[in-house]
Amino acid sequence: MDLTTQYLGLTLKSPLVVGAAAPLTEDLSNIRWIEDSGASAIVLHSLFEEQIRRERLEIHHHTEYGTESFPEALTYFPEPADTDMFHVGTEAYLDHIRKAKSMVAVPIIASLNGTTLGGWVDYARQMEQAGADAIELNIYWIPTDMDMSGADVEQAYLDIVRAVRAAVEIPLAVKLSPYFSNTANMAKRLCQAGSNGLVLFNRFYQPDINIEELEVQPNLILSAPQDQRLPLTWIALLYNKLQCSLAATSGINRSEDIVKMLMAGADVTMLVATLLRHGIGHIKTLEDELIQWLQEHEYESLDQLRGSMSQQNSPNPSEFERVQYMRAIQSYHPIWSGDMPAVH
Repeated sequence: MDLTTQYLGLTLKSPLVVGAAAPLTEDLSNIRWIEDSGASAIVLHSLFEEQIRRERLEIHHHTEYGTESFPEALTYFPEPADTDMFHVGTEAYLDHIRKAKSMVAVPIIASLNGTTLGGWVDYARQMEQAGADAIELNIYWIPTDMDMSGADVEQAYLDIVRAVRAAVEIPLAVKLSPYFSNTANMAKRLCQAGSNGLVLFNRFYQPDINIEELEVQPNLILSAPQDQRLPLTWIALLYNKLQCSLAATSGINRSEDIVKMLMAGADVTMLVATLLRHGIGHIKTLEDELIQWLQEHEYESLDQLRGSMSQQNSPNPSEFERVQYMRAIQSYHPIWSGDMPAVH
């Protein structure tokens, strides 16, 4: 069975890509295990803009500290041990790329997570020099400035993509939010700005409140099958309309989820939550089940499957728009339907 696919201009042996998740990719021993289990590419955990900014501030503080006291202080620098501490994030990340590349043959995709131009350009260039095969720009941003328009928000995304595109030659993917006034237009503009692919979608992580400790706490809930509906819908809508690869993420837990995303038009599917639940070895199970399904349904390659259920290939294109909405509303029957007491 031919599972070969193209993503970001890279030829991958299958659509099973491990998405960015620290528990999966921080440990180098996992990197080899991921490849051995059948993954076709690996997206490393993210280097966060906040890490870059903090390290720069700490280095600035320690190199400037005491310089106003006496001339000799101008030559003062922190002890080597302290200097190493300041570089543990960015330098260790770049070293992680080098070591991962030396260990496995599958493409290694670095991940930058932030909201502003900041150090993105410099570190994207360093990631390329470290050997990354591609870079995923994870632009996670919740705009809260009431004076900032939607157009300004979109422009910030485009500026980041253009700046990084101008700095590196390796492929770029953008992991974007679905919360744009016109997601289709934004997808088109991101591809025109230099992105080679779109990862649909970034999950909106919302904090919780501990009412006893009076603290705002993180609340990470792994994706479930129902979370795939949003990326599936937009991939089906965008299929074959962009000069960009399409990657599906969120809610991909079973082999049938992979089939659905491919039918919608995805080039690859990002696996995260299902591996955190079942272990890295689950990649092999998903691959075996995918092959079995394709054989049972007499497919010889993914090309026969991909986009077959997209809007472009649908006999009724409106199924992905208002018609489906109206059907869903009208077809739902609550469990107490017909049993409500009469109103007098």
